[in-house]
Amino acid sequence: MPRQLPEQTANTVLTALPPSLRRDTRVLILGSFPGVASLQAQQYYAHPRNRFWPIMGILLGRPLPEMAYGERIRCLLDHGIGLWDVYASCIRPGSLDSAIRDAVPNDLASLPTRAPALRLVIHNGAESARRMREVEALGLPAVRLPSTSPANARLGLEAKLVLWREALDRAGVLPGGS
Repeated sequence: MPRQLPEQTANTVLTALPPSLRRDTRVLILGSFPGVASLQAQQYYAHPRNRFWPIMGILLGRPLPEMAYGERIRCLLDHGIGLWDVYASCIRPGSLDSAIRDAVPNDLASLPTRAPALRLVIHNGAESARRMREVEALGLPAVRLPSTSPANARLGLEAKLVLWREALDRAGVLPGGS
């Protein structure tokens, strides 16, 4: 059931979703901050036009978009893939990263303790990648991939799929991969 959010005004402070990761997580996908649809549903990548779940479904060989949210998260975790965002809270009317103000960062320095098996951090888009140096300073390899957001229409699904497949395969989390 969708969560009722306070009316988003120019000064409404929003709180992010909790991390979805385990100690055996090998790849962490970091977004910037959940959009309106994700906050309402309390689900990562809940906007119906976001390409995240279709891309992950294709790469993992599972019908993720059709599965219940809990099953999708379990599937990712079982493949060593976790989800989180770089910001814990912010002010943002709407869903565009360009509208984020007064962002409070998540504690990325805790990643080696939270997920000691981590091999790769994927930044899902440019706003997340602003914290790439911080992740790399922890000794974690990081890569910026094109955002799966519907606001990023520059690349089509096939082009995004190639880049996401390459990164996840290199990290050894895809079925039949290294």
